Amino acid sequence: MHSISQDLECLQKQIEDIYIIIFLNSSTMLCLLENLVVVTVATKETDGFRRFLRSAKHFNYTVKVLGRGEKWRGGNYMSAPGGGQKVRLLKTALEEIKNEDEVILFIDSYDVVFASGPKELLKKFQQSRHKVVFSSETLIWPDRHLEDKHPHVREGNRFLGSGGFIGYVPKVREMVSGWTGEDGDSDQLFFTKIYIDPEKRKSINITLDSKCRLFQNLHGALDEVVLKFEDSRVRARNVLYDTLPVIVHGNGPTKLQMNYLGNYIPNTWTFETGCTVCHEDLRVSPGTQMMPVFLSNRRQPTPFVTVFFERLLKLQYPKNRLKLFIYNQEVHHERQVSAFLQDHGSLYQDVKLIGPEEEMDGPASRNLGFDMCRKDKDCDYFFSVDIEVVLKNENTLKILVEQNLPVVAPMITRPGRLWSNFWGALSADGYYARSEDYVDIVQGHREGVWNVPYVSNVYLVKASLLRSELTEYELFNSNILDPDMAYCHNIRSKEIFMYVTNMHSFGRILSTENYQTNHLHNDLWQIFENPLVSDWEERYIHENYTHIMKDKLIETPCPDVYWFPVFSEVACNHLVEEMENYGKWSGGGNMDKRIQGGYENVPTIDIHMNQVNYDKEWRKFLLEYIAPITEKMFPGYYTTCSTPLNFVVRYKPDEQPLLVPHHDASTFTINIALNSKGVDYQGGGCRFLRYNCSVKAPRKGWALMHPGRLTHYHEGLPTTAGVRYIAVSFVDP
Repeated sequence: MHSISQDLECLQKQIEDIYIIIFLNSSTMLCLLENLVVVTVATKETDGFRRFLRSAKHFNYTVKVLGRGEKWRGGNYMSAPGGGQKVRLLKTALEEIKNEDEVILFIDSYDVVFASGPKELLKKFQQSRHKVVFSSETLIWPDRHLEDKHPHVREGNRFLGSGGFIGYVPKVREMVSGWTGEDGDSDQLFFTKIYIDPEKRKSINITLDSKCRLFQNLHGALDEVVLKFEDSRVRARNVLYDTLPVIVHGNGPTKLQMNYLGNYIPNTWTFETGCTVCHEDLRVSPGTQMMPVFLSNRRQPTPFVTVFFERLLKLQYPKNRLKLFIYNQEVHHERQVSAFLQDHGSLYQDVKLIGPEEEMDGPASRNLGFDMCRKDKDCDYFFSVDIEVVLKNENTLKILVEQNLPVVAPMITRPGRLWSNFWGALSADGYYARSEDYVDIVQGHREGVWNVPYVSNVYLVKASLLRSELTEYELFNSNILDPDMAYCHNIRSKEIFMYVTNMHSFGRILSTENYQTNHLHNDLWQIFENPLVSDWEERYIHENYTHIMKDKLIETPCPDVYWFPVFSEVACNHLVEEMENYGKWSGGGNMDKRIQGGYENVPTIDIHMNQVNYDKEWRKFLLEYIAPITEKMFPGYYTTCSTPLNFVVRYKPDEQPLLVPHHDASTFTINIALNSKGVDYQGGGCRFLRYNCSVKAPRKGWALMHPGRLTHYHEGLPTTAGVRYIAVSFVDP
C-alpha cells in the first residue's frame, strides 16, 4: 500500500504534468498562429472577393492572394470540371516558402466568408490529429464512378471538397508536387485521386472535416445550415452535426444562399448592433457626379403622373448634373410629360424623350438607356426609376451614391402589403421565393444594406460596370424572363452583387392594376387602389386634416355647425373641372328623375356623384374622413355614411344665384366649398335662420357640417358675381 505522503507526491507529479502539457499546447498554438497563412486565388477583384477580404480582416487573418492580374483559364467549374489553375499557382507559391513550420489554409474566395478567427481554426485543426484536412461534401464531384473508392466514415460526409483545406507546408507541398495538369483540368479530381489512394492518404496524413467543424460547403447541405445569433455574434450552425464551422463556402449553385448568409456573417448584422458595415466605404460629395435618370412607364396608364414629376423636381441633386432619358409609351400621359418638359426641362443638362410614336418596347428602351450612359464619358451613374415609384425621400439620389455599391436600390413597398421592389431569394426555376428575413426587412424590423438576387422599379448602377462587366447591349432581353428578371440574371451571372437598402424610408409604389382613363382627372378614382396615408390622401386631402384634433382646428361659426379643413386645393379644382367636363347640369326644376319619387322640393343646379360614377368613391371618402369627425363632435352617434344624395352645386348670378330657406333630408349635412370667395365669385355663403348666424366667407376645401332636419333651417346666400361651387352630402337620411 502507498502511504498518504506517496499518494500526495504522485498527485503533485500529475498536476505538474498537466501544467506542462497546457504550457506546451499554448506555445504550439502561439507558434501556429504566427505561422498561419491564408492562401487564395483571385485573378480579379469581384464583389465576393472584397467580401472575403473584409471577413478575413475582421478576424485578423493574414491573406496571400495568388493570380492577381492573370487571365482566368481554369474554366467555369460551376457547371463543368475545372480549377487546375489554382493548383498550378499554389504549387509555384509553395516552392518559394522557406518556413517549413508554416500552416497553409488554401481556400476559394469569391464565395467564401470566415465565421470565426485563426485560434479556433487552428485548435480544430490540431484536434483532427492529421497533417492535411480537406473540407467535405455530401455529393461526389466530378467523377461519380469513384464513389466506392472513398473511405467510409463513422459519421459525416464521405466526399472531398477542394474548395478548402488546411495543412502543414511540407505535406501540402508533397501533395501538389505531382500536379502536371492543364489550367482547365479539375482540381477536385486531382485531390480526390490523392485522397482515395490509401498509400498517399497515409503518407501525407490526409483526412476530411466530415462533420463540418472547420469547413461548411453549402452545396447539398442547405437544409443543414442555419444562422445562430448569440451575444452580438452571428455564426453558421450545422444542425445535423451540431457544429459551428469556421469557414462557410457557397460552392456550386449555392452562391445566392452564400450571399444571404453573408448579410449576417461575420457580424455584418446582429440584433444588438444592427448593421455594422453600412457606413463603411461611403462616397462623399456626390453632388459633382453626372447621372442619367431613366423614367419609364410600361404600356399601361399610371396614376399620379403629375405628382411623380413634382417629386422628381424635389430630389436634392444638382439638376445641371442630371441628364434625363424619358421613355413613355402611353398616349394618355403625353400631356403630363409635355407639361413637365415645357416648364422644367431647361433645368437639366440634357433631355431625351422616347414617345409612343416611336413604338419602342420596354426592353429596347432600357437597353438604349444603359448604352447612352455606357458611351457617355461623363456618366458616372445610371439611375433608373419607373413612373409608378413614389420617392418621398428627397435625398434618395445622394444616399444611393454615397453607398458606393455596384447596384443598389432604395427599398420601396406597397402600403399595407408585403410587396416590395426586391426579392430575398429565388426559387429553383429563378422566380420569386421568400427568404427567412424578408418580412422583417420589409417591415423595418431589420435595417441595413442587403445583398439580394433581384431588384426592380428603382435602382442605381455604377456606369463603370456598364463599361467593364456589363458590356452586352441586350441586358434586358430574354425569351423566357421578363426584362427586370433578365437584367438581374445577367447581373448575377457576372458575379456582381445587387443590394437593397432600408436604412432610410424612401417611399412606396403605386397600384396600377385597375387604373381607368375615361375621366378628365382619373386620379380622383384611386381612393380604393392607392388610398389612405398614401397617394390619394396626399394629393386630395387638406394638409392640415391630420392636425384637426391635436391643434383644435375645428371651428364653430354657428351653434352646432362645425367647420374644418378636408380637401386640398387640387381636390377642389379637380372635382369642379370633372363636373364641368361632364357638363350635364340639372335644369334646377322641381321634377327630377334622378331622385326617388322624381320630385325635388328645393331644387339646385347640380350634378350627382353617381352621374360621373363617383358615388362609391365619395362614400369611401365620407367613411374615412368625415365619419371620424362626426363621432368626435356628436358623441354617441356613429354613422355608416348612408348617402342617397351626393352632388356638386353650381351657383351663378344669371342661372341660380341662391337657395331658398329649407331643411335638408339628412341626419347631418356636409357642405364643402370648392372655390374661393373674392377670387372666383362674390357673395354667397350660408345663413342659419334659427340662430340668425351666417358663414359668408367659406374657405376653399373646408367643410361645414351641421344637422339637417329640425334645428338648422338654412338658406344659400346670393352669389352676386362669378361662379360658386360646393359639394354637398345628405348623410343618413
